[in-house]
Amino acid sequence: MERLRFGLLQAAQDNPDTTRNFRRELDADLVEFDVNNGELPPHTEFDALVVTGSRASVYWDDEWIDPLVEYVAAAAADGVPILGVCYGHQVLAEALGGRVAGMDDFELGYNTVERIGDDPLLAGIDDRFTVFTSHGDTVVDLPPGAELIARNDHGVHGFRRGDCWGVQFHPEYDMGTARRIAESKRERLGDPQVDRVLEGISPAQYDAACEAKRLFENFTAYVRQRADGRAMPEPTA
Repeated sequence: MERLRFGLLQAAQDNPDTTRNFRRELDADLVEFDVNNGELPPHTEFDALVVTGSRASVYWDDEWIDPLVEYVAAAAADGVPILGVCYGHQVLAEALGGRVAGMDDFELGYNTVERIGDDPLLAGIDDRFTVFTSHGDTVVDLPPGAELIARNDHGVHGFRRGDCWGVQFHPEYDMGTARRIAESKRERLGDPQVDRVLEGISPAQYDAACEAKRLFENFTAYVRQRADGRAMPEPTA
């Protein structure tokens, strides 16, 4: 059986954890593109695409952002399965016709998300599950025809349209990444909030959050069965 080949649209700036985390979690050969430096694939001939997190906002006027959104829109139109994570989730929403806006606050640390329905991406994950979050933007309007699959009090945490999924949280994080991301928010959020978040980054919380890593297996299984021309099984709770 040939290995799956995913395009990894790497949007993180100066964050070596990102590539390592996704390579650990995805059972596929990853072809990486440094999109925040303007590097995009010359084609959409991948088994799937994964769009990573970033410090950027999708509505900024940085010159690399619009081409990324346009590329993701073209790949989705070509029928390529796509998984967007955090910023990638927001890029995907914009590419499919949704809308992203800034929040009044910033969601940082381990938090609880509610699963909506029985979408196969979240199969095997509890109705309420723990995730690590780090975002000040949110999807305020889902793309036309998209289905909400996860949420909490901060808004949309997951959606699906066709073969495309976005999740606002970070299932790829390990504890070291979570700590470094929290530390990087001190200037924006202040010491008291960041210190509270750091206190909550514990082995117990990380173990709880590992349940959400199941979505990487689910996505890869979906792509594999699609590549093999087999029908997906009915989703399980």
